[in-house]
Amino acid sequence: MRVGVIGAGAWGTALAMTAARAGHGVVLWAREPELVEAMDALRENVVYLPGHRLPDAVHPTGDPPSMADRELVLLAAPAQATRAVMEAFAPHLRTSAPLVLCAKGIERRTGRFLTEVVAETAPELRTFVLSGPSFAADVAAGLPAAVTLAGDDIAEARDIARALSHRAFRLYSSDDPLGAQIGGAMKNVLAIACGIVEGRRMGDSARAALVTRAFAELARFGRALGAKPETLTGLSGLGDLMLTATSPQSRNYSLGLELGRGRPLEDVLGERKAVTEGVHTAEIAVKIADEKSIDMPICRSVKAVVTGESTADEEIARLLQRPLRDEGE
Repeated sequence: MRVGVIGAGAWGTALAMTAARAGHGVVLWAREPELVEAMDALRENVVYLPGHRLPDAVHPTGDPPSMADRELVLLAAPAQATRAVMEAFAPHLRTSAPLVLCAKGIERRTGRFLTEVVAETAPELRTFVLSGPSFAADVAAGLPAAVTLAGDDIAEARDIARALSHRAFRLYSSDDPLGAQIGGAMKNVLAIACGIVEGRRMGDSARAALVTRAFAELARFGRALGAKPETLTGLSGLGDLMLTATSPQSRNYSLGLELGRGRPLEDVLGERKAVTEGVHTAEIAVKIADEKSIDMPICRSVKAVVTGESTADEEIARLLQRPLRDEGE
């Protein structure tokens, strides 16, 4: 199959590599001409994913029309850039080629999920969602990983899952793209909270309690918006939260670690090349929760910290002083 990947950050590069390992010819688009030249010459993304050689079947490009003959396209641009990228690429994509959304987040300005953003910018395209517990470095190294491939058309979702799967990268099909997007977006926000707790050295017991209550919050949010329970407890929900909320490899967890250690948000973000999506998602997630009367205390605390309304210590104290309640509430 002819596969295109839009976005040559760490995740897009890893996806291009794993698609090549599944037997496909891959065009990998990058915005920066110098990055395209470096990847082509060195056969490595030295900026975003150093130390991993690109397979021969991956062809870097900076030319959007190179996507015109692709039979399957993976969109790995950051969530907040999805609308602009789609407006640029929509004229060059075949309507017969499925578009797989691989970023995790909610559009900050509108509160739209990424499938909704694509529906507004390129309504003729069929969209699917790839989400689950997977770090770019692990996938690039060929270490085992399993993710969800979700779409309204379950038969086509199965076909795409089979096409992209190989021994070390397993895709499980789902007919709940909304649930897959909710898990991927919300775990980023909640992982920041888990990192803060670790950064404040509050102990393993506190970390376990917070991860558990974070999942309860994710599940409440998902149920209120119409996600399926099995999606929330699956790879793109609980699975992704477990990975992102416990590992320093996670950009969101590591951001929380630094905030918990007392570093200013601007300093941490200023040192990073990659986007930390949870910072962008926190505010809009709380807005949606308020509109739908969903109790989201952890997300609310993260939003307060990243917007400068409060400090980590103030929010920890607030959460510990909340009234006791039944666990199932």
